[in-house]
Amino acid sequence: MRLSGAQDDPNALARVGWAVRRLTGGPGPKADLAAFLDRRDPENIEGGAERFEDRAGGWLDIMAAAAELHPITRACMGFHLWNLAGLGQHGGQMEAAVTASRIAVSDGRGAVFAPLAMGGSGGLRVSGLPPDRLARWLEGMEQACVSAMRRLDDIEAWGVRAEIDMDELSGKTPPALKQSFIEWPLMSSPMAAALTGASRTAIQRNLIWMQAKGLIREVTGQGRYRMWRIDN
Repeated sequence: MRLSGAQDDPNALARVGWAVRRLTGGPGPKADLAAFLDRRDPENIEGGAERFEDRAGGWLDIMAAAAELHPITRACMGFHLWNLAGLGQHGGQMEAAVTASRIAVSDGRGAVFAPLAMGGSGGLRVSGLPPDRLARWLEGMEQACVSAMRRLDDIEAWGVRAEIDMDELSGKTPPALKQSFIEWPLMSSPMAAALTGASRTAIQRNLIWMQAKGLIREVTGQGRYRMWRIDN
């Protein structure tokens, strides 16, 4: 999801936090979609408006009727039926994509969610006939998985290089900092201090050393609120 302007940053960060919490664990959308999305109607709805639980129930009924379809196909169907079921008023496409990401791996083979957008947004494009949408969905998911695996390979290779380069450093902070960079794509010095338990001074010293060695690079280009990422 692209931001339309700098003023969107706080809302975008809130949406990202919402998505991360639902993609990394917790009950999926199958049992209680309203609870999964954290969307509840007020106690008293004026004008006899349809409750969200009712709209969600209709969508869940359709998904249950398609239980014999492969989870990836069922996820595609649920994504494209989202707005038709009246579920897209608030989070729109992001809620639909996050829900579909969980459904796609609901057969329980170890993964928590399936990547959808890492290979581009083509799989999420809402246009064309159902066979065309499914074909784009499958192709987009394949590209996203390939992109994710390539990224994991790059991180693994970086970890080997970092371990060799940082072998000359003593103490617990360097290996802890290296592991934090393996697990997180971006880090600030306060975040690194919280993850490693090291002092801000020790973190700053190691970040400067790692940057000088070409292991990491600073990506914000500013003096405050700086962020680093691994440099492949």
